[in-house]
Amino acid sequence: MKKRKYPKDEIITFKSANEMPPLAVSLGSMRWNKTGSWRYIRPIYENKTPPCDEACPAGEDVEGVQYLCEQGKFEDAWKLILEEHPFPGVQGRVCYHPCEEACNRGHYDEAISIHAVERFVGDYGLNHGLIPPRLSQERGHKKSEKIAIIGAGPAGLVCAYHLARMGYTPLVLEAHPVPGGILRVGIPSYRLPKDILEAEIEHIIKMGVDIQTDSRVDRDLLLKDLKDFNAIYVATGAHESRNLNVPGEDASGVMSGLQFLIDLNLGKKIAIGKKVAVIGGGNTAMDTARSVLRLGSEVVVVYRRSRAEMPAIPAEVEEAEHEGIPIHFLATPIRVITDQERVVQMECVKMELGEPDESGRRRPVPVEGSNFIMDVETVFTAIGESPQLSFLTEDIQTEWGSIVVSDHGETSKKGIFAGGDAVDQPRTVAHAIGSGKVAAIAIDTFLRGKDTAKIAASVQIGQKGSVSMERYLRGEIRYNASKVVRFEDINLAYFEHKDRVDLPRADIEKAKQSFVEVNSGLPESAVTTESGRCFNCGVCNMCENCWVFCPDISISRKTDAFGYDIDYDHCKGCGICVEECPREAMSLEEEQK
Repeated sequence: MKKRKYPKDEIITFKSANEMPPLAVSLGSMRWNKTGSWRYIRPIYENKTPPCDEACPAGEDVEGVQYLCEQGKFEDAWKLILEEHPFPGVQGRVCYHPCEEACNRGHYDEAISIHAVERFVGDYGLNHGLIPPRLSQERGHKKSEKIAIIGAGPAGLVCAYHLARMGYTPLVLEAHPVPGGILRVGIPSYRLPKDILEAEIEHIIKMGVDIQTDSRVDRDLLLKDLKDFNAIYVATGAHESRNLNVPGEDASGVMSGLQFLIDLNLGKKIAIGKKVAVIGGGNTAMDTARSVLRLGSEVVVVYRRSRAEMPAIPAEVEEAEHEGIPIHFLATPIRVITDQERVVQMECVKMELGEPDESGRRRPVPVEGSNFIMDVETVFTAIGESPQLSFLTEDIQTEWGSIVVSDHGETSKKGIFAGGDAVDQPRTVAHAIGSGKVAAIAIDTFLRGKDTAKIAASVQIGQKGSVSMERYLRGEIRYNASKVVRFEDINLAYFEHKDRVDLPRADIEKAKQSFVEVNSGLPESAVTTESGRCFNCGVCNMCENCWVFCPDISISRKTDAFGYDIDYDHCKGCGICVEECPREAMSLEEEQK
């Protein structure tokens, strides 16, 4: 029999019996015995897509922000958001936060108050005078390339911001006397204070973006003054209010809810009656009604469907009701009654819901003989807006009142891109921000002569298609878009039930009397507490479960980087580390033959 040879450092020599242990234990290591050959599957660290990230139309690293805030790294969290867009303070206030609807924590107790955390991070950046970081590497493009952006709303400004980060000097043309688009002229200051918006726009201007206000673009300007630009981005928004199409709507006292908000935000004096009706169920209707209340008039909202079908942000509906604004559901106006061409009453009819229409919502159907009269002096219409596209040339294709674009924002005319509310997509600030980012990527790749479609697809986050500018600029892929972590993937044994922290609400009577911001922000301690509730779905946060539970001591902390190493020479593929990972940040893969 051949004598076994042991490595020199594994041989233990006892000089006497006194040196021998009293129990049968091994003082040596078995590391020389590589048992990894027993394995047919191996554990790997595989960061996946958190559902909040997948749901974000703006493509934020939502989970990453929560992780940094839990550690008190607020400046890093601010910088992480600014990799994707320049509006954390704005988004923390006006976004409809689909991330919270997707949050796995919501199936356990309550979703993370993501918007409150983002608002704190945005305000932290402004309060501490933080400056948006420049790119660390030169992009190598030509400074002479001219880019025009039509519209200084969220889509246009985000596009300009990212192009400026890449070194371009885009020209932004805005029809209103102030930049900001719907953010500035369509959202009341009790929801979005003007100083927050203006400060975040100032960051964009300081990056080299030229914004020219009072510059309305018509077809002549597009054909002549902009013909020498290398790329044009159309982000004009949707400011044309739809008509009621009922008798009497041309009377004095019937006006557009959006135009009312625009005039109000621009400081114009507006005469309204003591009894006001707002027609519609979207955000414009809620903003109009709550603004009317602050001007001292009685107001009622009339909406033709039920509450479940309202397109407004649910929190805004709740705020309106909390302020005492009545909402008359399942009713619609059929006639405006006038006296000497002034509104005095409005005739409505009750509705019932029938089969779903093209929007997926149940179609309202009039109930015969249910007519009723309302005493009103002013009627605001807020039943939807459409883009004003008469300045476009015939070679730019439109359909159903919107500009037709590809998945990466390119129109039918080479070199012209479009996004925001001017195209057929959900009309939210978050979607506008996302489309502005897509346009910046598409314009940069177009000017470089590369395939814009392939580039846009390669930087998608999750399965819903939002994109990461950080990925595009640095070539990094943070998540595997093919796997989104769901609630059933979370190991709940490692989490305790904790109450959600929400924004404090102002005194209702004081709130109704002024346009001061309704909700105040969270203190720092509450932010770290709330962020600490995050599951960190699909992303390693070094909880050390894998390291602690490994029976083969095959997992070790990295000495020079974040994370862990797996010693596959000794890992037997038992899968305990994967099973004990609380957040599905590990996977088992079959060994390659």
